Amino acid sequence: MPGLASELRNLIEGKISSRKLKKLIKWLQKRKLLKRNMKCSVCHHRMKIEDTSRGDKCQWICRRRANHKEIVRKSIRQWSIFSQSKMALFSWMKFLYRFAQGLRLRQVDMITDGIAGSTATLSKMSSLLRDVCVEAIERRRRKKGQRLGGRREFVVIDESHFRHKRKFGRGRMAGAWKRKNWVFGMLGVKRKGQRSRPVLRLVQRRTREELMPLIVHHVRRGTCVLSDEWRAYRQALTAFGYRHYTVNHSVEYVNADTGCHTQHIERAWRTYKDTITRLRGNRTEDLLRDHLLLIEWYEWLGKKHHNGPLGRLLHDVAKKYK
Repeated sequence: MPGLASELRNLIEGKISSRKLKKLIKWLQKRKLLKRNMKCSVCHHRMKIEDTSRGDKCQWICRRRANHKEIVRKSIRQWSIFSQSKMALFSWMKFLYRFAQGLRLRQVDMITDGIAGSTATLSKMSSLLRDVCVEAIERRRRKKGQRLGGRREFVVIDESHFRHKRKFGRGRMAGAWKRKNWVFGMLGVKRKGQRSRPVLRLVQRRTREELMPLIVHHVRRGTCVLSDEWRAYRQALTAFGYRHYTVNHSVEYVNADTGCHTQHIERAWRTYKDTITRLRGNRTEDLLRDHLLLIEWYEWLGKKHHNGPLGRLLHDVAKKYK
C-alpha cells in the first residue's frame, strides 16, 4: 500500500482538473482537514455538498425554503485552516508537504514553482502552520513533559547566541543584533546512535540561578551530563545527583582522559542556526521562541509519528481546527 506522502503527491502533482480537485477534497475530509458535515446556520439541518462553477468547484448548500427565504451557502473551507485564504487547495497542500519536510526550499523557489505569488503569502501560510506546531508541542509539554536522560541516554548541554546577521555586514543595527538573550540547549542522545531530542529555552543570563532549574526540571537524576567548563555548572550538577563530565575547549575539543566532548550539540547548533537564519526566524524574541519550539516539534513529535512529520502535521492541523 502506498504511504501517506505518496498518496498526497499523487493528488497534487501533474495536471489540475475538476475531477482531481474533488478527489483532493474527499482526501482532506477523510483526514479531517475539511469538515465532513455542516449544519445550516438558519434551520440547523444538515447541509449538502453541491457542484459549482467557481472556486473549489463545490460548496455546502441548504435549499430548505420552508425554513428560510433564500438558499444558504457556505464555503467547503468553512472552519478549516484554509478558510481565510484564497490560495488554491492544490497550492496549499504542496506548501504543507514541503513545510513538513523542514521547509528546505527557498521562498523564491516556491514562487517559481507556482505555489504562491508573493513572499507575503508564503509568510502568512508559514505562520499558520507554525502556530499549529507550537500549540502541539506545548500541549505535549503540559501532558507528558519533556524529560531527558536515564540509563540509555546521556545529555549534552550548552548555550549559544542566535543573533540576526546583517547581509554583507551592511544595514541598520536592528534590535535582534543587540539581543542579549541566550538560547540554552539540552540535547538527549541515545547511546547506540539513535536520534537525539532537544529542549531549547531562551534565558536572560547564563547564571547558575537560571540554568540549574531548567536542568533539574528536564533531566532525570543520575543521568550522565556532558558540558564545557562554564562556571555555572561547576560542582552544581554533581550536587544534584548527576554524573558530570567536562571538556576544556580552550585546551582541547575532546577530553583525553574521559573522552568527553560536546560535538553533538555543537553540530546541532549549526543546523538550527542555519534553519532559523534561512527562515528569518530571529528577528524578534517571540519569533525566535516559536522557531525553537518548531524545532522541538519536529524532533519530539514529527519524527516519532508512524507517517513521519507529514502525518503528524496533518494530525495537529485537524486537532486545532476541529
